[in-house]
Order: sequence, then structure tokens, then C-alpha cells
Amino acid sequence: MSAQDVYNSVYSRFHSVREYLAPVMKDSKFKETGCLTPEEFVVAGDFLVYKCPTWSWESGVPEKLRNYLPNDKQYLVTRSVPCFRRAAQLELSENDDQDTKEIHANDGDDDEDSWTYTHSSRVAQTVEDMAQNVVDEEEQQEATRRQMADLNLDQPPPPEDIPDLDDIPDMEDLVEEEDDPAIAPTTVTHNDKILQVRTYDVFITYDKYYRTPRIWLFGYDEDRRPLTSEQVFEDVNADYVKKTVTIEPHPHTNLHLASIHPCKHAEVMMKIIERMSTSSHGDEIRVDQYLIIFLKFISSVVPTIDYDHTISA
Repeated sequence: MSAQDVYNSVYSRFHSVREYLAPVMKDSKFKETGCLTPEEFVVAGDFLVYKCPTWSWESGVPEKLRNYLPNDKQYLVTRSVPCFRRAAQLELSENDDQDTKEIHANDGDDDEDSWTYTHSSRVAQTVEDMAQNVVDEEEQQEATRRQMADLNLDQPPPPEDIPDLDDIPDMEDLVEEEDDPAIAPTTVTHNDKILQVRTYDVFITYDKYYRTPRIWLFGYDEDRRPLTSEQVFEDVNADYVKKTVTIEPHPHTNLHLASIHPCKHAEVMMKIIERMSTSSHGDEIRVDQYLIIFLKFISSVVPTIDYDHTISA
């Protein structure tokens, strides 16, 4: 076990105690601080489940129930999220010139609340850039929705735009007859030329100390065998491994899973809320929309795991 692993293990125990002793947040301050109360976490979770049916609530192990959350809504989960490439492949294909720097929650030398951001076309360099990326994506999607709304799909096309059926060639004239590949014998082999798709179960819990959602990852290989810790880290940017992303005990199960440290979640979410509220369309972010926006931010932190299909509401 490396020195970093020992530190992470000790810090994980320390944070568990710290979270247990932390008071439950009662007053809503999500627009001012980016934090959520447990009640707001449940409201946002209900909205996520409603808009994105791939997500669902679970209760977890009975002895680990948190009394500040409903028994049947302790955490959220979506299963079998695809991961098509390893992080190293993504880095090589996107940008060979990476500029990495470490951002601390305070000006001291304490590493407990430090995050590492890596510059590439998918991962933001700073908290401000990460927030702006989400805002830009939201504005682009809003513009697309407006364009689709402007299309008059009920209006039939003019007669001159409808092709003459006699001018359309038969399929038999275009396709040469070949053996049907569906009836050919096949063998399953694993080699470097075949895409091996991993999948992940993704969990969202509520962190009482940081007062934000927290992401957990449990991975499977292409044969549905659980990934080892080192294999999971292959799907995480190397600059995050054992720093921002560590292996820790899941608060509602008996599993040790990879988790994205929540120390910067509130700061990033606050900036996203501020920028979206002052952007061109000027929509106010409701608390029930929190997790939809949160997952878009997380997708930039772990770009190899395809969260997009889980939040395509």
C-alpha cells in the first residue's frame, strides 16, 4: 500500500466521523452557496427520477439508514452506464499538450480539500471554466429546442418537393445479393481491435458535511465481472486518480467504491447557478433542477463514462 493509499484511508475515516458530527442543514441556501438541505436533495432526486427514468431511489443497508432522509430515498442509482474508452485513450486522441494545476479550497498547504483540473477539450481547467462549459451547453440546447419549436411539422411539404414514386429505384437494383452475415457462424474473441465496452453503476448520495450530492462508481468489464480498483482508475483522468477520485466505503452499502471528492461541488454549482441566471435566456435555476445540472458538471470530470444518456430529458 502506497503512502497516498494510507493517507486516503485515514482521511476517509476522518471524514466519516466529521460527517456524522456535522449538523443537518435546515435553511435553503442553494443559490447563495451551491449547497442543498436533505429535503432539497430529495426534491431534486424526485425530479431527476421523473425526468430521467434510468435513475431510481434505493434504501441501502437497513443499519446504515440516515434519519435525515426518507427510508426509501437514501440515495439514487442508475445502472449499466457505458464506458467506451480508457482515459489514456481519450487524452491521446484529444490533446497531447495538457496544462495541469492544482486548486485548493484555501491558501494553505493542506491537501485535504484540493482538486486537480486538467486542460483538454473535454475537461475544464478551472472552476470558472467548468461552470461556463455547462452554461454554454445549456444555451446551445435551449437554442436547439427553440429551432425545433419553430418548425411547422404539421404543414405538408409542397407538391414539387415530393418525389415521384416511379423515380425511386427498387432496393434489389441497388444491392448485390450476398450471404447473410446474421446466419454466419460467429466466435467471440477479445483482442485490441475489438471495442471492449465497460459499464458502470453510478450512485448519488447526500454528503451531510459538504451538503452536496456525491458520486460513486462501481464498474464491470465486458463480461460483467466487477472491475478492480486499478481497472476503475483506468477510466479516470490520471491527474484525478487517488486525489479527487478515491476508493472509499459507500455510506449506504457494504461496498468500497470509487468516489469523486465533493469538496468543490458547491463552489462549481454556485457559479453555474449564477451564470445561468445571468445568461442570455436568463432562466432562474430551480432547486429541483439541481441534479440535472450537477450531472452535466460531473460528466466533464469523468468524460469516459457516458452519463449523457441518463440525463437526456
